[in-house]
Parts: sequence; structure tokens; C-alpha cells
Amino acid sequence: MRMDPINLYEYEARAKQVLPHNHWEFIEAGAMDELTTARNRSAFEALTLRPRLMRDVTDRKISTTVLGADISFPVMISPAEGHTIAHQDGECATARGAGMSHTLMMCSTTSSNSMEEIAEAATGPLWFQLSHRGYDFTEHLVKRAEAAGFRAIVLTVDAPIPTPKERDIRNRYQSPGEYGNFRELQSRASGASGGDEPPPWETLRCPPLTWQELDWLRSLTKLPLVLKGVRDGEDARKAVETGVDGILVSTHGGRRFDGDMCSIEMLPEVVAATQGKAEVYVDSGIRRGSDVLKALALGATAVAVGRPLFWGLAVNGAEGVHHMLELLREEFDRAMAYCGQHSVDQLEDRLLSIPREWGPFRTENDIADHIPLA
Repeated sequence: MRMDPINLYEYEARAKQVLPHNHWEFIEAGAMDELTTARNRSAFEALTLRPRLMRDVTDRKISTTVLGADISFPVMISPAEGHTIAHQDGECATARGAGMSHTLMMCSTTSSNSMEEIAEAATGPLWFQLSHRGYDFTEHLVKRAEAAGFRAIVLTVDAPIPTPKERDIRNRYQSPGEYGNFRELQSRASGASGGDEPPPWETLRCPPLTWQELDWLRSLTKLPLVLKGVRDGEDARKAVETGVDGILVSTHGGRRFDGDMCSIEMLPEVVAATQGKAEVYVDSGIRRGSDVLKALALGATAVAVGRPLFWGLAVNGAEGVHHMLELLREEFDRAMAYCGQHSVDQLEDRLLSIPREWGPFRTENDIADHIPLA
């Protein structure tokens, strides 16, 4: 009998064995030379934990809240396109797996399943990732998400133009399925044109997304607003001035743009700039439970994982997503114990050794010297 994977890297290896080549390449690929994708991982490895010993760590609290939603440990599911390339049940399976681990899932605008189908399958809290595609259709998506019971809107702000990945171009990759949130639009377009194939959702007119649009977006819903993709202190300061509720520091796993600093490197700068006025989360590169503790020690409220959800799906559907998350839970809990920490809400200072080459933005005082704060 084959043994279950014992860490996320084993899930990755097994997923590569079972997925079609082009699907695997789509999941794994980063933009251009994939330097940021690699840096997302190497930067976590450059951080080192400082164990605190001779303490009674019998009882440890690893549960937390994100914008008021209870989650069993500080790991969430990042929004990602088209889960059906890894498993036929797509995002519905991911939602069930996240629910089994009592944590939160962020659902993509370009999900294979519709947001209503995902909400019906979910037992845990959901946030909706929003890609702005014109005022009318964006409003339509937001209203649907609110009606379906999603608890926050996660607006992607760092994708001003499309970025085809070179691996996908080389493979002539074509998405195999439809986008669940666009079925009605695609059906109308197909009927109007008389053709069998609906146009891709990217053909929707996309006006520039600027800071001014945030006021308009807030007028559409009372749901909390999270900005995804902020990784600069000045942008983080502007974000909190507009009243956003959260920031997800993200490079999309290095899939959008290459050659920039990675998420975990920019996390301290963003945290310092927000001055506690918004929750801060981080994704891109998390592969071990110790990575979760490193991110929290740098000021994150929680982290999120993207590629690993596909690995879990490919290996064993919803159960694979659940088991992947449980491996992270076990490793994170162990790291808490070895570092002498009793609660994610009361982590001590100086848990990390930070590389000097990370630059000046390492504390709130440092960033205050460089960026005027409101």
C-alpha cells in the first residue's frame, strides 16, 4: 500500500506524475525567466527562526480570525484560476477540503465552477477575488458574491495588462474548460454571434484601475475590501488611507511579473506602512509550517497557499487539499512549540534572524524615516 505524502514537496512530485504535461506546466510556470518564482522560495529559506527553550508549551493556540472569520490555523487558500485542470470537481472540491480543515478559501473570478456552486459546496468561510472588467460587469460580480454569502471582496490591483507565461506560449497551452462565473455572458455572446464557441472573458472592456475606483467599489457593497498584490510601503499607506480592510502581499507566485522583490521580502515594509489600520496577509512560496511562523513573526495575520492546492487536488481531490493543509498545520504547530510560543496572538519579538541584504525597511521606525505616514 502506497504511503500518503508526508510533506508538500511529496505532493508536488506526485502531482507532476498524474497531471498532463501542459496542465503541470501551467500550474508550475512563472513569468519570463521565473526569477521571482524562485526568489519567493529562496527568501523564505534565507529567514531563520530563533528557538526559545525551557518553556511549558503543552497548550498552544494556533486558531485565529481574519476580518472576523474564525479559522483553525493561519493558513488560507489563495485565489487561483481553473481548478478543474487538476480535478474534475474543481473549486467545489477545494472548498470541501478547506472546510474539512476549518479554514478560508479565496475564490477566483476565473474559477471553473461558479461562485454559487462553490458557496453551496463550502462549509468554511469564503472570500471572492475580483478582477475588474468594466463597471457594469464588476458590479454584477460583486452583487452576486454578496448574495452568495461571500464575506469579503479581494480586489487584484497588480495586473494592469495580460502577461502570457513563456512556458504556456511554448506549449500552445489552451485552457480546457469554461469560466463558471461567465456562463451567462458567454451564452448570450454565443447566441448573438451564431457561433458555438463563446469569446474569452478577457475580451470584456477593462478600463484602467486607479485609486479613484475604490470609492466606487465601496459604494457597491458593505463587504470588507482586501487589496491583492500590494507590495510597496507607499501603496500600502495609500490603501489604508482609502479605508481598505486588508492587504494581501502577493506576487501571484511570480506568475504575473518577473524581476521584482518577492512577497515575504516586502511584507515588513507593508506591515509597517499600515500601522495596524488593516490586516496584512501574504502568499507566494509557502511550503512548510515554519514558513507560516516566519510570516507571522514579520507581522502577517495569516498566509495563503496557491500551487499546493493544485497538488492536493491532483493527488486526491478534496481529501488531498485537506491533507495538504493538515501537513502545514502539524508543521506550524511544531514550529510554535520549538520556538517556545503559546499563541499566534502573542508572538514574541526577535523570533527571526533577517538577512542584512533585505534592505532598510525592517521596522516601523525604519519605514517612517522613508515614507510619510498619515
